[in-house]
Amino acid sequence: MAAVMWRSRWRNYEAELQRSRLEAAPLEVADNHPLKPILVTDTKARRGARRGSTSSSSSSSSSVAPDPLSSMLDGTDPLSMFAAASASETPSAMHNSGDSGRKRREKEEQAVGPDFEPWSMKRGEILARFTTTEKLSINLCMGSESGNSQNPGSSAVSEKVRTRLEELDDLEEGSQRELLNLSQQEYANRIEELNQSLKEAWGSDQKVKALKIVIQCSKLLSDTSVIQFYPSKFVLITDILDTFGQLVYDRIWSMCSDPRPLPDSFTVEDVNDTAKETCLNWFFKIASIRELLPRLYVEASILKCNRFLNISGIQETLPRLTAMIRGIGDPLVAAYTRAYLCRVGMEVAPSLKDSLNRNFFDLLGTFRQISGESVRNQLLMQRVEMPEYLTLYSPAINWILQCSADRAPERLLTEMMDRCKKLGNNALLLNSVMRAFRPEFVATRATDFIGMIKDCDEAGFPKHLLFGSLGRCLAVADAPESERLTILNEAWKVVTKVRSPRDYISCAEIWMEFTCKHFTKREVNTVLADVIKHMTPDRAFEDAYPQLQSVIRKILAHFHDFSVLFSMERFLPFLDMFQKDSVRVDVCRSIMDVFIKHQLEPTRDPVILNAMMHICKTMHDSVNALTLEDEKRSLSQLIIGFMRLVSFGRDFEQQLSFCVEARATFCNLEPVLVQLIHTVNQLAMETRRVMRGSHSRKTAAFVRACAAYSFITIPSLSSIFSRLNLYLLSGQVALANQCLSQADAFLKAAVSILPEVPRSISVEGKLRSAESFMLDFINNFLSTLLVVPDHPEHGVLYLVRGLLNMVQDYTWEDNSDAKVRVYICALPLLAAMSQETYLYTIPKMESNETLYGGDPKFLSEINKLCETLIGQILDHLKALGREEQQGMRRQCTLAFSLFGVLLSHGDLRNNKLSQLAVNLWNLSHKHGYCDTRISVRTLEYMKHQAAQADMAHLSDTVQRLALQSRT
Repeated sequence: MAAVMWRSRWRNYEAELQRSRLEAAPLEVADNHPLKPILVTDTKARRGARRGSTSSSSSSSSSVAPDPLSSMLDGTDPLSMFAAASASETPSAMHNSGDSGRKRREKEEQAVGPDFEPWSMKRGEILARFTTTEKLSINLCMGSESGNSQNPGSSAVSEKVRTRLEELDDLEEGSQRELLNLSQQEYANRIEELNQSLKEAWGSDQKVKALKIVIQCSKLLSDTSVIQFYPSKFVLITDILDTFGQLVYDRIWSMCSDPRPLPDSFTVEDVNDTAKETCLNWFFKIASIRELLPRLYVEASILKCNRFLNISGIQETLPRLTAMIRGIGDPLVAAYTRAYLCRVGMEVAPSLKDSLNRNFFDLLGTFRQISGESVRNQLLMQRVEMPEYLTLYSPAINWILQCSADRAPERLLTEMMDRCKKLGNNALLLNSVMRAFRPEFVATRATDFIGMIKDCDEAGFPKHLLFGSLGRCLAVADAPESERLTILNEAWKVVTKVRSPRDYISCAEIWMEFTCKHFTKREVNTVLADVIKHMTPDRAFEDAYPQLQSVIRKILAHFHDFSVLFSMERFLPFLDMFQKDSVRVDVCRSIMDVFIKHQLEPTRDPVILNAMMHICKTMHDSVNALTLEDEKRSLSQLIIGFMRLVSFGRDFEQQLSFCVEARATFCNLEPVLVQLIHTVNQLAMETRRVMRGSHSRKTAAFVRACAAYSFITIPSLSSIFSRLNLYLLSGQVALANQCLSQADAFLKAAVSILPEVPRSISVEGKLRSAESFMLDFINNFLSTLLVVPDHPEHGVLYLVRGLLNMVQDYTWEDNSDAKVRVYICALPLLAAMSQETYLYTIPKMESNETLYGGDPKFLSEINKLCETLIGQILDHLKALGREEQQGMRRQCTLAFSLFGVLLSHGDLRNNKLSQLAVNLWNLSHKHGYCDTRISVRTLEYMKHQAAQADMAHLSDTVQRLALQSRT
């Protein structure tokens, strides 16, 4: 291709803008407008039409094309089919459905309250709390296996009864198997093995063996030789009882499932005689068990089976079993037996409150035994103190009381309190009462409870635990307003006397909620001071970080005015107790989260700023070489959120001073530094806007100070593209503020570091080519250079030449067209620079259009540079033509891009330039890789432009362009 002489097309931007505007047209609402509501045909009419009416009745419903979604409304979708099938049910089925609905409503009415905590949630807590290091034993008497077989010839009922009685005798008189010296985990594993053996025996139709296992496991609950482990033993063994009870129930229920399954809400009339006989047989077997404890437990486990026999079976059985428990001598064993009976009672008949209450009142009657000689001897033998022994009762008493208190009226609490007083305000009992009843009931009687707590004997159950339970109630329910201060004072008199730091902070943490909820910063500050006093000696706070964090969370939940929060004298000293790095950072995070969420208006309060800077510095200083990038990013976002809420109004110098301090404080977090640079640039623009026309010297000095801040800070960033973009942004801000020397320095700095850009960068943990980011930046940079005036000491277009020289020397990727793309992108800039009036300018700043005023020498320099770039581009196109298919495809793309530049910015009245445009068109279509649709639209555009008076010369060029297909 021959050398060309570049000439830029003269542009009248204003006229082009006017021509490009769309012509106004009257709005016509067409019937087929895409936003017109869809008319859905009535499906009932359509179904009716199918049943014998003419086709015209359905076609008249709508003239709009059928909606594909409306076809699902003609009754053929699965839900409509289901509805049709339901409508065709027999009357008897509908009658049964009505009965089941009525019974379901009755069952819902008997359900427990919404705040009732099920046993499954308590199970894990008990197992984790009641542990032991003592050795455990399992003493099993499993009997001989001869009882598993039946005499097939014996058909008489008396023979069956005699056989069953012999089997039951064998259960208690067979061979013994004793496992000694088991650890707690080994014990739990053995019990689980027994549970699996029970299921296997039942699955293999060895029902008697299954019953043996249950009886022998129940006997283990009479063993209190390792008394500290008894609550956990109870949990493990009652799991086996639950399994057995469910197996028996499912077995009898399945016997009633022929010909159809028995509904959940069945009645006695639905049970066949075979199932009733089997059910009675189980109850007779259990009634034949000699020992009281296993007989009680096993019968309680199948309590639900009474539903198969008669309506009032459960109602009659519960009082009987309750009375039988009175025969158990050990008060701890009796308490847990009552707990199990209440548990199964709540599952099958939660509305039978009389039996639940009777169990609790019977439990109260056994409290005298706790201080009896037999219990004291047992504790002495096992070296267990009375306070520890009393805590063993807590799960049982709490459960029984929870069952009694569920949906109970307020008067029941009054009755319970009266009985507690008669027992001398037993601390264990009082604690369970407060935990069982609704917090609203307890809160209204808080003063009465405090009086009862005072009268308790602290030897058996510490008072601070009682105040802890009371505090939990007051945290969720409000005490009478007139009594709140008295309640806090009385409670804190006890709490502050607790010597053990662990016990103290456990109770203080609970009462912090009450204090924050109802009192001011004065009371909260007093409580914080007391906490510091108790937890500082011997660094006790190191063992109480979870509780101390809970205190912080409760304060933050109620104090959202940070000027009030930070004015507390003891708040920051309280934070100083968090000396473990990870915990301290978590606390600072929680404070920052609340601050960003609730600080709605920017602040300049020095109290807030100093405190928050301290907190942010704590987070920043936790960053080290091992800190993960996600952690750094998270901390940076919190600090940035704080900085965005700092505003000194029109005191711009103070705002800049804050940014200087923040830069020194947060120098290790790059996102924070980037945000600071953005903030300073915004500050410079805001200063110019606000101070326009006044104090121009002072304003200019401030803007230069902002530029100096950015110029100093940017080199500290490690990300090359962050530096490039911020240099460019700061240069644009300097230009907008007529600070030419500062802008020149920023732009030259950006050009100088372009060679440092690596060929690949990490994006979200993956290596990607840096070329696309490089091209984006260079295009942005080129658009800025249009308004940058040349420096009088550096020659014409020195920044453009410097950028292009860098592009020339940069080591691009192999087989890359990036350099040529930059050259193509530079041509529109040079063409724009040759215009008499620039496309855009900066107010009050002279660009090259004013400095040169269309000087022929300036235009000649531009044309020479354009010719040089075009020569480089054409050489690259020739080289691509010698490559294989991929090279030809790239050649097509680049040739068409250059053609577009010539069409938009070149003066095609120049014959050589016009011929070059035609050659580029033919080259881009030579191998058929050019998009035909784009080519067609380009030709249409050229024909439209040729209709303009000043563009008539394009007609000749269009006639020389032809569309070609791949050969």
